[in-house]
Amino acid sequence: MLIPLSGSSQVGLETLPRFTLGRVFTDWGIDPIPFVVTVWAVGLYVLGVVVLRRRGDRWPVGRTLAFVGLGMGSFFLATSSGIGRYDTTLLSVHMVQHMILSMIVPLALALGAPVTLALRTLPATPRRWLLAVLHSRVAKVLAFPPLTFALYVASPWALYFSSWYDASLASSFVHQMMHVHLVLVGTLFFWPLMGVDPVPGRVSHPFRVLLTLMTLPFHAFLGVTIMGQTTLIGGEHYLALREGPMGAWLPPVLEDQHLAGGILWASGDLIGVLFFGVLFTQWVRSSMKEAAREDRRLDLVERREARQEG
Repeated sequence: MLIPLSGSSQVGLETLPRFTLGRVFTDWGIDPIPFVVTVWAVGLYVLGVVVLRRRGDRWPVGRTLAFVGLGMGSFFLATSSGIGRYDTTLLSVHMVQHMILSMIVPLALALGAPVTLALRTLPATPRRWLLAVLHSRVAKVLAFPPLTFALYVASPWALYFSSWYDASLASSFVHQMMHVHLVLVGTLFFWPLMGVDPVPGRVSHPFRVLLTLMTLPFHAFLGVTIMGQTTLIGGEHYLALREGPMGAWLPPVLEDQHLAGGILWASGDLIGVLFFGVLFTQWVRSSMKEAAREDRRLDLVERREARQEG
C-alpha cells in the first residue's frame, strides 16, 4: 500500500523498521514532485506512441520499454519504493538512489528518444516551438559537451561537500528537487552522447567514448574520498536518528558512510563501463554502415564508368 512520505521539516525522522532488501519492494511511499513528474512523463510518451500507431506509423517497442519501463520505472522505484523511504535514514541507501537517478535513468530516457517521438507527433505550432528551443543559443550552451561534463562531475562533489545535502535532509521540497536535479544533470550529459535524439551537443563517436572514460576516475575518486574521510556527511541528521528508537538497528554513522562511498565507487565504474560498451558498439555499427555506403557508392561509380567505356 502506498503511504505518503513524511512532510515534516526534518526529513526522515519518522520511525522505520530495520532496513532489509525485501523492504525495497514492500515499503512504498509517495513524494509529490517525483510522482507528478512520473505520471506526466509516462502519460505524454504513451500518448505519442498511440498517436503514431493510430496513423499507421511504427515506433520501436524497445524505445518504449527503455523510456517507460527502465527510465521512468527506475525513477519511480528510486523515489517511491523502500529506497525512497530509507534514503534519508541510511546514506548507503541514498547512494544507491543517487546512482540510479544520475546514471541509469538518464541513459534509459535517452534510449527512449522522446524528442524524436515529440517531433513526429506534435501539431505544427508546438513542433515549431520545440524546434526553436532545440536550435536556441540556450540549448546549445547547456548541451556544450565540456560544460555538461563539468556539471556532471562537479554536481556530486557540490552535493556532499557543501550545505546542499544538509538542506535536502532538512526540507522535503529541497529533497525532492535534488532527485529531479540529479536526473536533469545526467540527462544533459548522457543525452547528446547517446546520439539517438536530434539534440544539440552531439559529437563524434571517439569523443563520446573519451568523455565516458573521463568520468570513471572522478566517480572513483569521490567514492574513495567518502570512504576514507572521518568528517560526517549530514552528521547532525544521522546522529539524531541514532538517538531515537531506530538507534537499536542503525549501523554506526561512519560505517554506513564508508559503505556509501564504496557503493558510489563500484557502481559508478560498473555503469560507466557498461555505457562505454554501448558507445563502442554504436561506433562499430556506425563505421560498418559508413563502409557499406562507401562500397555502394564505389560500385555505382564503377558501373557508370563501365557503361561509358562500352
